[in-house]
Amino acid sequence: MARKEQVRKKNQSLSNHATAATPKAVSEHVRLTPGTLSAVLNHSLACRSVPERQKRRIFAAAREMEQKPNDLGRTFRVKRSSTIGVIAAEVGDPYGQLIISGIERHLRANGFYYLTAVHRHHNELLESYSRLLLERGVEGFITVDTPMVREPPLPTVAVAGHRPFASVTNIVLDHKAAAFSALRHLLENGHREFAFMKGPVISSDTESRWQSIVEASRELGIRIHPDRVVELNESQACAARAPEYAYPFAKELLSRNRAFTALFAFNDNSAIAAISAFQNAGLRVPENVSVIGFDDIPLASYSNPTLTTVRQPLQKMGEIAARTLLDRIENRSESVAEIAIETELIVRQSTGRAPSGI
Repeated sequence: MARKEQVRKKNQSLSNHATAATPKAVSEHVRLTPGTLSAVLNHSLACRSVPERQKRRIFAAAREMEQKPNDLGRTFRVKRSSTIGVIAAEVGDPYGQLIISGIERHLRANGFYYLTAVHRHHNELLESYSRLLLERGVEGFITVDTPMVREPPLPTVAVAGHRPFASVTNIVLDHKAAAFSALRHLLENGHREFAFMKGPVISSDTESRWQSIVEASRELGIRIHPDRVVELNESQACAARAPEYAYPFAKELLSRNRAFTALFAFNDNSAIAAISAFQNAGLRVPENVSVIGFDDIPLASYSNPTLTTVRQPLQKMGEIAARTLLDRIENRSESVAEIAIETELIVRQSTGRAPSGI
């Protein structure tokens, strides 16, 4: 009898709600947020992230409360947020700052806003921030140096993205052309003994950039000696973006006592750290050793000596990312898998003729 009484009370409760299926009433009944209900009932792209069992609960609730799902969807339909979610590994470094500056410039000019989440390469933070941005009603994502492991639920543009997903447009550099230009410049200056600083595993660009360097070296006849390669390892999570963290790796390279006349660093910060380490060891740049970086951050023009580097147009890449995402949201263009960005070798004072006798 007690069980029958509970069923009777539940049915009575549902009947009471049937005439006023408010967002609050339905949310309380299925114990889900109004944003989740809106995504499912309106069949928005965001509903991809909602498990099937929850979707079934929502439609069952609509039937129980004597509402057609389409009618209930109109009840929950919300105005567009005109907001984008920007998910970045770091924002305090020049790389992230310049890209986000380009994103902000284009969004502001087109009446959009953005919310930023910084995960610092912690997978738990990345997952929780992605869910949080979805709940805030963002209409798409832009990721910066953020490896993705699954299909995102909204249109996404990935700066330094390298993994193919149907909903993602990857903005990538022509790393092989970049490697060729840097290594050819050194060869033309008489360098034959090369050292390399490889990026950390946590960086999205590391593998693509390194494979391009390997391929370019092979085609140019440059031998890569393993004892002249140092990797900015994952234990130093900030090594990719801050000179002080890359400094010990440059010292390690010197400690191996393997002569080289040129260093191709993973990025500008590691190149600037290497110059400092070399100078503190009594070497002169570029008289004893030439150094090339990658990125062309503002500090590259003011280091001592000024840094020869491969320029990637970071602010422009941010603008392209924002424009591409808005075009997709507004259905102005079809989704493309990849947008290639050209680089440019900027020659400054940190490279010169190879010293004789090595």
